[in-house]
Amino acid sequence: MNRAALPDQASTQAVAFDQLFWTMVGFSVLIVLLVGALIFVFSLRFRARTGVPRKSVAVLESRRVEIFWTAATAFFAVFFFWYTSTVTLDTVEAPPDAMEYHVEAKQWMWKTRHPSGVREINAMHVPTGRPVTVFLNSQDVIHSFFVPAFRIKKDVVPGRTSTVWFEATKPGTYPLFCTEYCGTNHAVMTGEVTVMTPADYAAWLETRAEGETLAATGARLFTEAGCSGCHAEASQVHAPDLSGLFGRDRPLANGDIVTADTAYIRDAILLPERDIAAGFEPIMPNFTGILEDGEVEALVAYIRTLGQEGLGQ
Repeated sequence: MNRAALPDQASTQAVAFDQLFWTMVGFSVLIVLLVGALIFVFSLRFRARTGVPRKSVAVLESRRVEIFWTAATAFFAVFFFWYTSTVTLDTVEAPPDAMEYHVEAKQWMWKTRHPSGVREINAMHVPTGRPVTVFLNSQDVIHSFFVPAFRIKKDVVPGRTSTVWFEATKPGTYPLFCTEYCGTNHAVMTGEVTVMTPADYAAWLETRAEGETLAATGARLFTEAGCSGCHAEASQVHAPDLSGLFGRDRPLANGDIVTADTAYIRDAILLPERDIAAGFEPIMPNFTGILEDGEVEALVAYIRTLGQEGLGQ
């Protein structure tokens, strides 16, 4: 395989992924050559010869060889488990100062919302040297967010918020694909991620009309949908206080303890009867069919900001 055939390395994850990939390829080639050489040597050494009875061939037994081969196999199995796990786990959780982008997948386009509220279709502009967390939602079917130059790929499932993060390192324009068959025009569901220097990115933002951020939309919906009637500080209804909720452990009425992450908050809006908070009655209305996916996403984004403020106190 030619290294030149691989996509550019345009993120920190790409470097780590390629190191892992070539390490495993090199090790696999080494094993193939070793086994091939042993087969060749044994075929010559122990081949059938004219006039030599088969039973006269000595049987080779060595406990040391068996122990060495078993120990070496176990060592490399544990080593590669540790190596791949380390590389994979480093890509799971984004740094706390990561920029937050929201991407909505829809047949057959990608709709991007920047932290400042700027929106794009089938495009995403990001600066170099800044971690970026992408919150992914789907309006219809399963899609898959794939940027080969960043070595990131994440399925986007309806009714669930997926996250993926990266840190771009190399300015340029890189293709974005959907790699999950999503319908007739799946092949044209493509886009571009444009990586810019921080100065160029700031200049680009100045040329774009800033819109309402997703958290700001959620703050407005928090009142319009009636959430503030129960969860506001001055509310007369006995409902959980959402300030500082995000990221903390939440005791449930059944004795379980869950982390108030994005999935939990989304389920609390759409499936409120499933996980009842300890000390509260199951009076939360079900908003399934009342709120659209984008509105639920906005509410979750708003509650997440409340959590960040609460955790910072």
